[in-house]
Amino acid sequence: MTIAVSFLVFSAVVYNTVRQESLNQQQDTADEIVQVLRKRLVGIDSELEIANVVQQLSPNTRRILKGGPTFSDNNNTTSTFNDSVLSTVTNPDVTVAIYNLRNEIVFHNGESTPKLVKFSDEQKSVVKENSKGQSILYVYRKVRSRKTGKLTGYIVVKNAMTAHNRLIRRTLSIMLWLSILAVVLAIIVSYLVVRSVVKPIKTMSKVAREVNDDPNSTARIPELNRNDELEELALSFNMMLDRMQKYIEQQKQFVSDVSHELRTPVAVIEGHLSMLKRWGKDDPQILEESIDASISEAERMKHLIQEMLDLTRAEQISVHYPNAISEPMEVLTRVVGDMGMVHPDFKIGLEVEDLDPDTKIQIYQGHLEQILIILIDNGIKYSTDRKEILVSAGQSGQEMQIVVQDYGEGISDEDKKKIFNRFYRVDKARTREKGGNGLGLSIAQKLVESYHGTIDVESVLGQGSQFRITFPVLTDEDVKRLEKRQEEKEAEGNGEKPAALPEGISKD
Repeated sequence: MTIAVSFLVFSAVVYNTVRQESLNQQQDTADEIVQVLRKRLVGIDSELEIANVVQQLSPNTRRILKGGPTFSDNNNTTSTFNDSVLSTVTNPDVTVAIYNLRNEIVFHNGESTPKLVKFSDEQKSVVKENSKGQSILYVYRKVRSRKTGKLTGYIVVKNAMTAHNRLIRRTLSIMLWLSILAVVLAIIVSYLVVRSVVKPIKTMSKVAREVNDDPNSTARIPELNRNDELEELALSFNMMLDRMQKYIEQQKQFVSDVSHELRTPVAVIEGHLSMLKRWGKDDPQILEESIDASISEAERMKHLIQEMLDLTRAEQISVHYPNAISEPMEVLTRVVGDMGMVHPDFKIGLEVEDLDPDTKIQIYQGHLEQILIILIDNGIKYSTDRKEILVSAGQSGQEMQIVVQDYGEGISDEDKKKIFNRFYRVDKARTREKGGNGLGLSIAQKLVESYHGTIDVESVLGQGSQFRITFPVLTDEDVKRLEKRQEEKEAEGNGEKPAALPEGISKD
């Protein structure tokens, strides 16, 4: 509609412009004719009559008015075309009539004589339409004596404006057909454009309804191949749905893991309680053993639930800790020192190479500590005769690395592919004795990857294992950006607006 209306307005402006310009040309022609006749008649001092009017007209004009030929044999071409009155009255579109003060016709040409109407000004122009819808121009002019200034008669010029009417008809016809064509094209183009926009929106709405009806639905918006904002919206929509689906799968996995892992300790506790209920409560030794076993299983369940909660939180880092910043040097020094105090029988060392103490990475400090504790504790669990753990750190370009090296049993190539899976244990019996649930390395991996880092392992059976963690280093601009976002988030959480800057100071 916008395109169609715009073109129609444009066509109307063009039509009116052409019409007005053509009408102005016809008006100029009629005014020129009136001036030519008036100049010949102002020399008459008395009222206009046939006799004195004819005397003032040129001989050629007088001959034509009497029905004679257009050109006289006695006049050459130059004198004929110099007769302005002759050229005036021979114009097929122009009809001239001269009236006296008594409204009597004293001079006219053509079969139809234009009528005189009353007018107050010296000259009046009127455009009228005949029964055929053609425009006709009438010009009325008063004639005054040059000497006395008295009114002697009137000049009436009728201009049929044949060329003007023909031009207007053709212009109107062309504009009409162009307008129809433009409106049709506008409708087609608009339909195609709107359809190309509405179709993907309908697809998005359909997918949204499917996901709303079934949260487990894997329906996604297909590739639009548009390279515009709608494609960007579709990609963002799919990413959002993938993230929601991931959270749903995490919840399902959590419930499944809890059901699977808690089945055994619950069965053990239930067995001991049933035994005590039947007959064991009367035997002090059986009673004590059952209570100790139940407490042990309860502690293991407590530890297992905590680890599974940690694992679930590790998969939602972007929600809870999107702007966290830590200094790895400080965390490494503290964790290595604390673990050395907890395990005095182990030698836990720290080596730092090319790591700036002011280096910052994007990770919550508590999570970096948790990762280091998991890896060090894992090395301690699988150590053999050489009770030594070496933690080293360094920086290369825009990345920093942390390596935890133990000298224990090592891991086979087959086990290396599975050690980061949930509840996987290299030595199930040994791990259960030491209280392991097979979740530590899975938690560490989720935490590292949630902060855009990587973790891998290199190991040789009988010689030990080496876990390597890599994190991107934050630039000063990154640190400022994250700190600013964290301040805004804290201000929103407290129901406050960010503090206004002093006048004259911009955020930049």
